[in-house]
Order: sequence, then C-alpha cells, then structure tokens
Amino acid sequence: MLLPPDLRRALGFVRRHAWRLVPVVALTLLATVLSLAQPFLSRILVDRALLGRDLRMLAWTVAGFLGLTALSLACNAIAGLRYTRVSADILFEMRLEVLTHLQRLSPRYFTATPLGQIASRINSDIAEIQRVVSEVALAWIGQVVFLVGSVVMLVVLDVRLFLLTVLAFPPALISLVWYRRRLEGAVTQVREHSAGVGSYLIEALQGMRLLVAHNAQARSREEFARRNAGFVEALMSMRRLTYLAGGLPGVVLALGSSAVFFYGGWRVITGEITMGTLVAFVAYQVRLLSPVQGLMGIYTSLATARVSLRRVQEILDTPVAAPDEATASPVASVTGAVSVRHVSYQYDRGSVLRDVSIEVAPGEWVAIVGASGGGKSSLADLLVRHADPDEGAVCLDGHDLRHYPLDILRQHVLVVDGEPFVMHASVRDNLRIAAPAAEDTRLVEALGQAGLAAWLRAAPAGLDTTLGERGRALSSGERQRIAIARAILADPAVLILDEATGALDAAMERELLESLKPWFARRTVVCITHRPSVAAMASRVVVLRDGRVVPGDGAAA
Repeated sequence: MLLPPDLRRALGFVRRHAWRLVPVVALTLLATVLSLAQPFLSRILVDRALLGRDLRMLAWTVAGFLGLTALSLACNAIAGLRYTRVSADILFEMRLEVLTHLQRLSPRYFTATPLGQIASRINSDIAEIQRVVSEVALAWIGQVVFLVGSVVMLVVLDVRLFLLTVLAFPPALISLVWYRRRLEGAVTQVREHSAGVGSYLIEALQGMRLLVAHNAQARSREEFARRNAGFVEALMSMRRLTYLAGGLPGVVLALGSSAVFFYGGWRVITGEITMGTLVAFVAYQVRLLSPVQGLMGIYTSLATARVSLRRVQEILDTPVAAPDEATASPVASVTGAVSVRHVSYQYDRGSVLRDVSIEVAPGEWVAIVGASGGGKSSLADLLVRHADPDEGAVCLDGHDLRHYPLDILRQHVLVVDGEPFVMHASVRDNLRIAAPAAEDTRLVEALGQAGLAAWLRAAPAGLDTTLGERGRALSSGERQRIAIARAILADPAVLILDEATGALDAAMERELLESLKPWFARRTVVCITHRPSVAAMASRVVVLRDGRVVPGDGAAA
C-alpha cells in the first residue's frame, strides 16, 4: 500500500526500529500462512472424512485444525507482545521530538498558543498517528499476504465462484473513497473542538479565583457547556460518517457473499461441485472479507492520521526564532562584557527596538528603565537569545551570541523575569532545576541570600515543602525570591533581572538588592525596572523610549 506523502515523516519513526520489527513481521507472516491452511482442511473434512465416513481422516483433520490454531495463536501472541513494546518506544520518540522542538521555540509562541492545543497535539494526535502508522507499517503485510493467499485458493477451488465474488469489490471501494474524503474534514472538526474544550478547562482552572471573585461561575459553566456541545455535535457527525464508511462497503460485500451462497448452492445441487468445495470456498471467502475490510479500515484510518499529523507538523514546522548556528563553538570562559550594537527588532505588533546600542563592561550593574511597551523585555529576550535581532548584533565578550551554542550561552547568561514559574514540587526540586547536584546546605544558603531564611524555617517540611501548582502556596514576592535563589545557584556570568523583584514593596526590594550587592559585584547585571529607587542603585542608567536609547543617559555612543 502506497502511503500519502504527509505520512512519510511519521513512518520515519517506525524505520528507526526496523530491526526490532523483523521478528514481529516474520511471526505475523507465519501466523498468516498457518491461518491460510485451516479453511482448506474443511474440504478434506467434508468430502473425505464426513461424506467418506473415514474416522481416521476425521481425527487427523480435527488434530490439524487444533494444531494450526494453537501455532497461529502462539505466533500472534508473541508478535503482539513484542510489537506493543516497540510501539510504546515509537510513541515516546514522537512526543520527545515535539517536546524538543517546543523547548527551542520563543516564549512568545507559548503566549500566542493555548496550552490545551499544545497538550492535545502531544497526547491525542501523536497517539493517533502512532496507532495508524504502525498499523499501516505492519498490519498491511499480514493482510496483503492473507488476501493474496486467499485469492489463489479461491481460484484453485472454483474460478466462476471467484469471479462472482470480486464483482462486489469495485462499488465497495468507490463508496469507501467517497466517504473517506468527507471523513477527513469531520475528524479535523472533532480535534479542534476537543482541543478547545481542553484549553478552556485549563484556563478556567488557572483562573478559578478570578471567576469566583466576580461571581462568574455560572457563566463559566455555560461557556463550558457551549464548547462541549460543539464537540459532541462534531463527534456525532464524524461517527455517522465512520459507520457509513465502514458499513456501506460491508453491505456491498455481504451482497456478493449472498450471491455466492445461492450460485454455489445451486451448483452443489446440480452436481457441478462437491459440498466440500463449497464449504472450503465459503470459508476462504469469509476470511477474504477480513483482509479486504482490514485494508479498507487502514485506508479509512489514514484520514484521521493525516489530520493529526498536520496538527503535529504545525508545531514541528514552527520556525525556531534563534536556532543553533552551524559555526557555533564552545568557549572556555566568559568575562561578561555585553554589547548591543545597532540592534533593531520587531515582531507581529511592529518595531519594538530601533538602532539600539548599549555597552556593559564586565562586573558592571546597569539599569534599563522606560515606559511599558518601550522594548525593555524584548531587549532581555535578545540578550538571552530567545530571539535574534533583525539588524545589528548582540555580543558577549565581543562575539556575536549566534556564535555560541545555546546550551553554553545559557550557562553564562540568565534572565529572571517578574513572573517566574514555580513547579508543583518541593522547594528542593524547584531549586535543583538550576543546580541538579547542589547539596542541601548550598540550597539553604541560596535561599538565605534571596531573603527566604525565615520563610524556610517556618516552612512545614523545610526543603521538602511542596509549593503547589505554579507555586500557588507562595506569595508573588516569595516566588520571585525563589527565582533569585535559583539564579544564585546557577551562578551566571551575566544576570538579567526583568522586573525580577517588582512584587516586593519598595523597602523590601531595596533591602534584598543591597544584600545581593557582594554577589552582583562578581558578575554583569542588567536590571530592567520601573522603580527609580532601584535604578538609582545601579552604576549606570539607560533609558529606552519608543524602542530607542535616549541620548545622554549613559548608553554607548
């Protein structure tokens, strides 16, 4: 069976495990051959054992049935168990590739794309692709072999009955193809509605406090019901088409079988063929329908797989804003000199940085201030290379950031933003994201430097205290200080603080930054802030206005 071009990418995952699938294919073929021999025994059973009144032949025939059935069952069981393991590995690799690509995308992708849509594609769509592609890659082999073998046996038994059988195939195939084309659109609608329901549920759970605070619970339930009704309607439409796509061809084939029963029975009555021949022919014909319907089912399943594949490919085809360059090479050490040289940058809402130039010396603490929307956070994205400038260059120690491998760059340059993510895990696990091998004493020290020593002493389980979903067991200021502690453990050469302490009151923020001054002194610090009191603590202040550096503010000329 020829695969559509858009399934070849998914089939590549199966090819990686081809050597593991060889025994599966071999056992499947052996089981198929054994199954092909069973109907022929029915001819011997009727003509020689029953009509011939031969007890010995009866015993041998029954023993043959049992032996072939047992061997076929054993082959199928072993092949199925081995295939299950390989199939699970294929599913994991597909999800891993999507996850790896997502990790390389800009944070703005996740701002623009609902989380439910992403989760739906990683879970439901990839599972559907894996299921169907594996069927196409493996199941069709046994189906085709069984189909060819059955056709040969039918021709050998009686050519005229065989010709009558095949008359039903063209209309069955035509009806299948017609319904399959409509089915693709229906499956797309189901997947989109399903992802919409999932996205809304995630958003409603995350915003539960907001909904309750505004007495919006009833409206939320109504919206959920509306979205679910759309999903159910799309699902029912798809199911109707699915039943028609599978049922109508089956009805046509059943009519062909009825014709064979009538014509074959008439020929037995007239003495043209033996009873055993008709019984064997019907047995093969019944089994012939199985691979035909199986191949039709695979063909129908391709419709759902192609929909899922397109949805997954939308993620995999999303361009990486800052890919690793082929010329990137490791570096031995970094001093922390940062240069922004005539940088211009824009995204969907238009230009946000225009010909910006800033020089920051190693160990210098520079504050960047300006109105909201003036390009400060975009500059932070460029400094950590979540994106690349459209014009100009951002350099570290005189080298364009694009010349550093991303994993090396992010060891030396770290950004802490104002809304840090905290995992639903222990304090220890949250901190070890930055330093997996850090001892507990080092974790406690970092928390103390971030102003959380008293909080840790009061925590019910110390470092084992669970911080809740997205750190909801913490205040906004505590989450920010957890992020500061992670930064201390990561020990970067360049630290970018993007409103990283903005949730603290002014006095507490100043106290924390004052306590961190000795640690700041050993690295380059770029502090993006809206508070004049924080900017005053820096050695130099750069003002961004409408995406440009205001002249005379301490930036590089």
